[in-house]
Amino acid sequence: MKQPTTEPTNTTIIETLKAGWESWPAPVVARTEIESFTGGLICARSLANYDSLGKGPGGRIKLGRSVGYLKSDLISWLLNRLEG
Repeated sequence: MKQPTTEPTNTTIIETLKAGWESWPAPVVARTEIESFTGGLICARSLANYDSLGKGPGGRIKLGRSVGYLKSDLISWLLNRLEG
């Protein structure tokens, strides 16, 4: 007889995501690395679109043509956008 599987709770999912994101080795996440950072949950193009609409993460850093985000601000933004 199969044992019932338990679905992870939203709290467990959020804690797991947050732990993974916080382990990112640098204090800044380049927009080009956003797919790696989020495990493919969001792409660089989408993040650029959010930025152009004024709905992207705070802590945006621009260096020449490169764009990055402070890791702490990006994590907060992602957590606020999670749907449970």
